[in-house]
Amino acid sequence: MNETDAPAPHESHGIPLRLRNRRRLRRRIILSFLLLGFGLTTLFAVSTMVLRQRIENQLVGDWLQAEARNYLEFKREHPEPDAPYSISEQQMMLFAYRPSSPSIPLEWRNLPSGVHDLRDPESDKRNAQYKLVVARADDIVVFLKYSYGRQNLNTRQLLVLLATSVALFTLLAWLIGVWSSRRVMKPVAELATRVAAFSEQHRREPLAPHFADDEVGQLAETLDRYADELTERVARDREFNADVSHELRTPLAVIRGATELMLASPTLDEKTKQRLLRIERATLQCTDLTTALLMLSRNERGSGSTDVRKLAQAQAEANRTHLANKPVEIRVDGQSGVIVDAPEAVLAVALGNLIGNACKYTAQGEVVVTVLADRVEVADTGPGIDAEDAERLFERGYRGKSSEGSKGGGIGLAIVRRLCDLYGWKVDLKPRTDRSGAIATLQFEPH
Repeated sequence: MNETDAPAPHESHGIPLRLRNRRRLRRRIILSFLLLGFGLTTLFAVSTMVLRQRIENQLVGDWLQAEARNYLEFKREHPEPDAPYSISEQQMMLFAYRPSSPSIPLEWRNLPSGVHDLRDPESDKRNAQYKLVVARADDIVVFLKYSYGRQNLNTRQLLVLLATSVALFTLLAWLIGVWSSRRVMKPVAELATRVAAFSEQHRREPLAPHFADDEVGQLAETLDRYADELTERVARDREFNADVSHELRTPLAVIRGATELMLASPTLDEKTKQRLLRIERATLQCTDLTTALLMLSRNERGSGSTDVRKLAQAQAEANRTHLANKPVEIRVDGQSGVIVDAPEAVLAVALGNLIGNACKYTAQGEVVVTVLADRVEVADTGPGIDAEDAERLFERGYRGKSSEGSKGGGIGLAIVRRLCDLYGWKVDLKPRTDRSGAIATLQFEPH
């Protein structure tokens, strides 16, 4: 996929990033209300069931034990089998035995005094569970059997009711969350829309008057102050760049014109001629650098038809001064007629920095500039670079391990990277695989 076909950084699959972020924030608000409603109602339902169970067990247990004690006292006073005794519940059954009676059911025989939860496997499912109260005395033991199948049915009905309540309250919390998120996000969405319109307006309209005196209003007021400061700084930078560009170009043009007049003199000796040519190349390099930096500061892409092979030869010749008396050969190979749509000054700064960097750090051997259809490769036989330096050499101010003892601020390659970002080119620097040294590649689209 070409870079022109790639989605913009602020878009993904056709959805603007700010819109997706706003939707994500709305979802978080709705989810918060949903979880809050579900959590509170579930906690209430669970608490209701637990409290009901504990209180019911305690009350029923106390009541059944009281009934069992009353029956025990009654049987002591009326030991005859047919003595009438009224019970308060139809689910309640009372039994009295001698402690050693073989008639006591096997599963009841060794139970201590108290309330026990048991299950009768021979009964139907509704009446299978029952409570058994055991009241023991020296001469008599009383068993009170209480079936609570109907109460279990009521418990299941209560569970269904509580589950329905949880679902309804959760739905209500979701509806409240949707309504609240719309109400909360409306001023935020309006603020985002007005901020997005900044770039479309020549005169920016203040944000704060359009919002209430709340957190969004405070944010709008802060954005107003920041936008004013940013506008002032941008205006100052543009004025400074324009002034510097004008003030630098004028003396450079004067120097270049004077150098050309002096070079035209027939009485000029060879040594002086070489010095003047060096001054002329430095003046041209300063002019190109001024043009490139001005475009970077304005973030403007210029156009042109630059012959890469011709420019590479000129830059190779200009950078021979970096070789001094070192036994290094510099040459240009590759294709002719490769044209790039960019100002010559911009490509000269980018390519000149790569060639100059190779010449500076090559002590002996060669620097080969190879022009191809879509790129330029600059290979040297210097000390080479390691993986860490290869990744960071294009950072502003970073100087690799092989630069110790050399001059420079570490901004030349950073300028190359910025120019490549502006024009959609690619640049990288990596160790050579065939021999010691490094190879820099400037890749672009041919015209």
